[in-house]
Amino acid sequence: MDVRAEFMGRFGVPPTILARAPGRVNLLGEHVDYNDGPVLPVAIDRAVYLAARPRDDDLVVLAAHDLGEQIEFRVADLEEKKDIHGNPLPKWALYPAGVAWACSQHGYNVHGMMVLYSSDIPIGAGLSSSAAVEVAFAVAWQALGGWQVERMTLARLCQRAENDFVGLNCGLMDQFASIHGVAGHVLYFDTRSLEWEALPMPVNTVLVVADSGVRRSLASSAYNERRAACERAVEILRGYLPHLRSLRDISTVEFAAFSEALPLEVRKRAEHVVKEIHRVFAAVTALRQGDARSFGAYMYAGHASLRDLYEVSCQELDILVEIARGLPGCYGARLTGAGFGGCTINLVQETHAEEFAQGLLKGYLQQTGRQANVYLCRASEGAKVEKI
Repeated sequence: MDVRAEFMGRFGVPPTILARAPGRVNLLGEHVDYNDGPVLPVAIDRAVYLAARPRDDDLVVLAAHDLGEQIEFRVADLEEKKDIHGNPLPKWALYPAGVAWACSQHGYNVHGMMVLYSSDIPIGAGLSSSAAVEVAFAVAWQALGGWQVERMTLARLCQRAENDFVGLNCGLMDQFASIHGVAGHVLYFDTRSLEWEALPMPVNTVLVVADSGVRRSLASSAYNERRAACERAVEILRGYLPHLRSLRDISTVEFAAFSEALPLEVRKRAEHVVKEIHRVFAAVTALRQGDARSFGAYMYAGHASLRDLYEVSCQELDILVEIARGLPGCYGARLTGAGFGGCTINLVQETHAEEFAQGLLKGYLQQTGRQANVYLCRASEGAKVEKI
């Protein structure tokens, strides 16, 4: 969609900036970012597109094209989370409003503006549509305000918006990937040190995202319960390993030695995290060696752990993974995102991509009676702003 033309049609004046922020898929390292673990996300070629023009006051006129909704709020009144008429901000508006709030809290000048945005990232599918919205607005306000800030700092401001304004305890991975994406590369991101590195995708492979069509609300799901279980595990294990700051700090051998001290459910959650972190380190070696087959094996193992230990999969996601396993050209498959529905990510030989996509669609329909949406994706560059 041409957001520039839509902006002109709605507001009667041209925008002065255009912004784009991609969604992401996570290839490995699920539910470890809030445990200080390393992750392997990829920014994808589906994104939020935004057109904006500054105002002379602090009024934000916000148009969500895909929802057919428009709302107005003042930056100075954001603590109340209400629009100019005193009504509570709808959930979709909390993400951009939260970014304005977080940036203002850190002393950055946040302009009033007229803004229209649209997205081709499926909402609620685990492809970080909300983080892409946050990042698109963050780079837009940065461009309009003329302030200089490191991209990692911008990612952390977006994370704070989601944690403290929207009310979801997400890690930093989604915002990081949307801002730092590198075309053709997987991003190795250490969520503790914030060090990162771009690693080439295995040659002659593509990413196939399969949307199960099953939706779960992240905020009302068991996401926060899983996070609390991990924190409880650290609290108990610190009695045996005083140096423990997070599950990142425990080796698989140490976990085997002391995990019996944990309640069963807490133990299962922690076991997934500890072993998933070690899978990421092994998968990095596979990427450096261009070994798609080994990398795919870690993806399959990761899905089994998310299904059996972290218990965030569902029947439809499990079916998609099993169908993928039996199709030619598939190296690996797993759920991506928080789970409870959403998408699987598949690493597939490029020459088999179309055949694979059709096989996945057909098999899923036969087994579930549901129609999946399947997207061929490539690793894309991160967020950018164009001044007109």
